[in-house]
Amino acid sequence: MSFKVFVDDNFHYQDESQRYEEGEYETYEQAVIACKSIVDLFLAQEYRTGATAEKLYEHYVAFGEDPFVSPEPEGAHFSAWDYAKQRCHEVAGKS
Repeated sequence: MSFKVFVDDNFHYQDESQRYEEGEYETYEQAVIACKSIVDLFLAQEYRTGATAEKLYEHYVAFGEDPFVSPEPEGAHFSAWDYAKQRCHEVAGKS
């Protein structure tokens, strides 16, 4: 079984015409790593010195990319929004 990573655009929330397929992976874990990389890249590009975690997260949910894995194995779930919230605190805490 392979796992595909699809990416939605938060700016066009629930508009499937804006969705694209990022890639296909042999394992679920590899697909999740790809999803995390997409979120991390956005946060790194958009973070500005002095920005709070809350502001960075607001910016992410308004304009960032929302990757997800399909299919998800039973009992597994990756949420880009949850991951972004955690990462915003880590990124903004560095300033």
